[in-house]
Amino acid sequence: MKIITRILLGLIIAATLLPLAAGAAPYTTYTYSKEQGPDGNATILTSPDAYVPDRVITSDFIGLGETPFDDPRDIFVGPDEKVYLVDAANARVIVMDRYYKLDFIIDTFNNEYGVPDTFSGPSGVFVNDEHIYVCDTDNNRIVMFDTEGNYIKIIEKPQSTIFEEGSIYKPIAVAVDDFGRLFVISSTTYQGVIVMDENSVFSGFIGAQKDTVNIFQAIMRRFQTQEQREQSAEITSKELNNIEIDKDGFLYVTTSSIDPAMQQSAIKPGSTDNDYAPVKKLNSSGEDIMKRNGFYPPSGEVSVATAATAEIKGASVIVDAAVGPEGTWSIIDQKRSKVFTYDDNGNLLFAFGDKGDQVGNVAQVCGITYQGSKIILLDNQNDCFVVYRRTEYGDLLLNALKNDNDRKYNEAINDWTEILKRNNNYEIAYVQIGKALYRDGKYEESMQHYESIKETTEWSKSYAEIRKDWANKYFWIIPIIIVAVFILVVKFFAYARKVNARAALKIGRKSLREELIYAFHVIFHPFDGFWDLKHERRGSVRSATIILLITVLAFFYRSVGYGYVAKPNDADALSILGTVAAVIMPLGLFAVANWCFTTLFEGEGSLKDIYVACCYSLTPLPMFIILETVLSNFILKSETGIINLLYTVAMLWMGLLIFFGMMITHDYSIFKNIITLIATIIGMMFLMFVGLLFVALMGRMWSFIRNIAVELAFRT
Repeated sequence: MKIITRILLGLIIAATLLPLAAGAAPYTTYTYSKEQGPDGNATILTSPDAYVPDRVITSDFIGLGETPFDDPRDIFVGPDEKVYLVDAANARVIVMDRYYKLDFIIDTFNNEYGVPDTFSGPSGVFVNDEHIYVCDTDNNRIVMFDTEGNYIKIIEKPQSTIFEEGSIYKPIAVAVDDFGRLFVISSTTYQGVIVMDENSVFSGFIGAQKDTVNIFQAIMRRFQTQEQREQSAEITSKELNNIEIDKDGFLYVTTSSIDPAMQQSAIKPGSTDNDYAPVKKLNSSGEDIMKRNGFYPPSGEVSVATAATAEIKGASVIVDAAVGPEGTWSIIDQKRSKVFTYDDNGNLLFAFGDKGDQVGNVAQVCGITYQGSKIILLDNQNDCFVVYRRTEYGDLLLNALKNDNDRKYNEAINDWTEILKRNNNYEIAYVQIGKALYRDGKYEESMQHYESIKETTEWSKSYAEIRKDWANKYFWIIPIIIVAVFILVVKFFAYARKVNARAALKIGRKSLREELIYAFHVIFHPFDGFWDLKHERRGSVRSATIILLITVLAFFYRSVGYGYVAKPNDADALSILGTVAAVIMPLGLFAVANWCFTTLFEGEGSLKDIYVACCYSLTPLPMFIILETVLSNFILKSETGIINLLYTVAMLWMGLLIFFGMMITHDYSIFKNIITLIATIIGMMFLMFVGLLFVALMGRMWSFIRNIAVELAFRT
C-alpha cells in the first residue's frame, strides 16, 4: 500500500512539474479582434504562445558571489549578444556573456585627471560595436567606455544656453546612431529627446510629447507674461522615459507621463492620431513616422476596463521599447508586466506576460531587450531577469513576416495559412494573405480574405484594381449609361409637368397616377404644392400610403443591398418587419403628436391632412436612397462620402418639406410652426414613454395571468 501511495505521489509531482519542464507559459498570449464586442470593448482573441519562459537569471546564476545586484534599472544586449545590466544600488554595470555568466564588471575607473571615479545611481546603458555608454544619472553625465570596459571619456551636460547654470540634467537612457550622435532622455527634461555629440555639443530637441491643455489653461496663458509662460511650459509637453534605436537610425521613444484618460481615449479602432501616443517612432528630424495601420494604435493594452483588479485597470504604463527582427518591435506595460509586440505596420502580433512570482511572470517589469530569437525582461522587484524563447509558432510567424519583407508572396501565403491552421482567430493572417494575393494580382481572392474579418481599407485597394480593369475594358459604356440616365430623368420630369398641368384643370377626383405624380410638384414647389394638396385635394390617403410603402421598400433595399465597403457587417441588415417599424413608427408618432398639439394651438389641419403631408414629404427619400444603394456597390472606402452626402441631402430635403408642409397645412407663421414642432418632438418622446410603459404593463399582466393559470392547473 505504501509503495502504491509513493508511486501516486510521484506521478502527481511529475505532472505538476511537467508543464514547467516543457516550457509552458503561466500567462495567456492574445491579440485583439478588429470588431468590438457588444459592450463596446475590444474583443480579445487568444492565440498559441509565441514566447515561453526559458529560464530565470539571478545573481547566483551569473556568479556575482556575495554582492548580488539590487535595484536593476536597465538591460541591454550588445551586437555580440553579451548582456549588460545596470545595477543601480551597487553603482555598477554587470557585463555577462551570451550565456548569462559574468564576464566583467564596470564600477570604478580613473577619469581623465587620473582620479578614481565611480557611478552614482546609474540608470541606462547602450552598447554598439565600439563603445559602452552608461547614463550616470545622479552624477548628471554619460560615461563612455570601450567594449572591454576601459574608460574613454565623460560626456558632460550639453553645452548650450538652454541648459543654463544650475539647470537639472539627469540622463536615464541613451542611444547612439552610426554617426556618433547621442540621443539622450533626461528625467527632468520635458522638451523632448536631447541631441548632442560625444563632445557635449548640443544640436537641439526632437520628439516633444504633447499633453492635454484645458480651456481654462489656454485662456490664462494668453494673459501671462513671457516669464510666466516659460515657467508653465510643462503643460504643453511631458518628459520621456526611454529610448531605443533600430538599424536604420530610427528612434523608438516611450513616455508614461501622459494623462491616462487622454491616452486611453486615443485608442480607437483605426485611429492614427499620435498626440497622446505612449510610444513614437522618430526620424532624425524628430518627426513621428510610426505606421499605425493596425486594428488599434500601438499603445499597449486596449481593453483596459476588463482587468481583474483595480490596480491594473486603466491605460498602460509604457516604460521601455525594444527592436526585434524583421521590423518587429515590442513595448512593455509596467502596470501589467506585459509585452506587446507589433510589426512595422503597427499590427499587434501578440501580447503576453503577467504579474506574479511564478516562473515566466514578472513582478515589476522595467526593461526589455532582444537577444537573437529570445526576449529578456528585467524584473526590478525580484532582482532578476527572465529569458523567453521563441516557440515554433513564433518562428512560423517571424518567417511569414520575413517572406513578406523579401516579397516572396507565395511562400508568405503558405506561412500565414499554416498559422491559421494553428490559430484560426488570427485576423492579421487574413489581412496578410489578402495583401500577398493582392500583390500577386489575385484581387478577387484577396477580397474574400478581407471580407472574412470585415476589412474594408485593403478590400478597397483590391476592388479598385478590378474596377479599373472593368473601366478600361468597357470604358465606352459608362458615358452611354450616364447620358441615358440623364435623358430619362429629364423626360420623366417633363412628363410629370404635363400630367400635373392637366390635372390642375381637371374637375373632380384625380386618378391615382395623377396623385402620385403630383408628389414631384410638391417637392420642388412646397408652398403652393402643400396648399393645393390640402385645399384642392390633389392627394389622398391612398396615394400617401403608397408613397409610404415605396419609402419602406427603399429602406429595405438599402438594408439588404448596400455595398460591402459601406456596410461590411451583414448583421446590420433589417428584416422587412424591422424596416416597416423603423419607418412607420416615427411617422405615426409625429402625426399623432403634431395633431394633438396643433389642435390646442388652433391648427387647421386634421390628422388626415397631417398624415398626407408627411407622406408626400417622404418623396425625396426613395429617389436618393435607391441611388445611394446602387452607388454603394461600386465605390471604394475613400469614396463613401459621396453616398453619405446623398443620404444627408435626402434627409435635409425631407425635413424642410415636413417643416413647410406643417406650416401650410395648419396656416401657421414660421415662429409658431417652430414652437409646435418642438412641442411635437416632446410629445413623441412622451408617447414613446407611455407606449413602453403600456407594453411593460401588458407583459406583467400576461405573466400574472399565466402564473395563475399554471397554479390552478397544478392544484386541480
